[in-house]
Amino acid sequence: MATLSLPGILHRSLIHRRARSLSALIALTVSAGIATALLTLYTDLDAKLHKEFRSFGANIVITAPANAVLPPDALARVQQAAGNDAIAAEFAYALATTDTGTSVVVAGTDFSQVKRLDSWWQVDAWPDPNDADAALLGQRAANFVGNEHSVTLTYAGKPITLRGAGRLRTGGDEDSRIYMPLAAFTSWTGVGHGVIELQVPGNAARVEATITKLQHDLPEIKVEPVRQLVEGESRIVDRTHALMYGAVILIALTVAVSVLATLSASVLERRRDFALMKALGGSQTQLMGMFLLEALVLALAGVAVGFILGSAAAWIISQVNFHTASQPRMGVLPLVLLLNVLIAAMAALFPVRVLRGLQPAALLKGE
Repeated sequence: MATLSLPGILHRSLIHRRARSLSALIALTVSAGIATALLTLYTDLDAKLHKEFRSFGANIVITAPANAVLPPDALARVQQAAGNDAIAAEFAYALATTDTGTSVVVAGTDFSQVKRLDSWWQVDAWPDPNDADAALLGQRAANFVGNEHSVTLTYAGKPITLRGAGRLRTGGDEDSRIYMPLAAFTSWTGVGHGVIELQVPGNAARVEATITKLQHDLPEIKVEPVRQLVEGESRIVDRTHALMYGAVILIALTVAVSVLATLSASVLERRRDFALMKALGGSQTQLMGMFLLEALVLALAGVAVGFILGSAAAWIISQVNFHTASQPRMGVLPLVLLLNVLIAAMAALFPVRVLRGLQPAALLKGE
């Protein structure tokens, strides 16, 4: 009986009925492949999304009270409170007059920090941070000056001549400003820095915790999150998680229906085989066990192939969208295996009920 049951039934089903076995195997491979890809991406999704959002600039803005400037040690205190992995840049603003008589906003800042903080800015050439006469001209601000290569500005009757070292385009207010080194700006205008833009890595919870800490450590200044960025990041991360969960469930149900149809057809085709085994003394438990074993073999084969294909797909998707590859993760293999086994078991429930209702005598008589 053992010789007939295991080698005979499995070999005949998996080899001689290749079309149906291949159909179930492909479905289970697709399930395992997509589950592997999604779970691999999910493991470091938060880190990748947070990294992408960091390229959009500051998520916290710190400003001085009205008609005041920030304390000289404000930047150091902010950096200490936010952590070494946070990026902060000081800004000072003044309204100056160009050599054509047009008013323009001039900002003093540290170009080396702004380059890290606002990597999304479109700049054709960043000025040398150590060049006191270098200026970064916004796209619209460049139209306000007579000669963009040599910019003359006047503030409170005090002129200064700067060299246009680069052009800036963001599509926002920055396009209407002229940026220069903070030390040269303060020496020229006498205006100290009044704004610190801060980029805190991590999720929305860390950003809120940093804001609370800054408000406690620096009660004399105003600390506000960039709501559109922080809340938008949180919503996108949550929705992406939900989308992945939904995709896995939907794919699992679709594959289960496909495998159910294949296994049901297989049982109907082999009713005489199963009836003969029952007539020769095979128990109901043995028949159902062998059928479930067939489904399990297909599930395991699907996992073996699907894990490789899914890992490759995750690598490509991550490289294309996040510019950093997601490496294969063996930790997702047990979850993928469990999913495929559950799908195979669910799909086998109906065929197993058919097996239980087989009447050997009637089937062998041709009824």
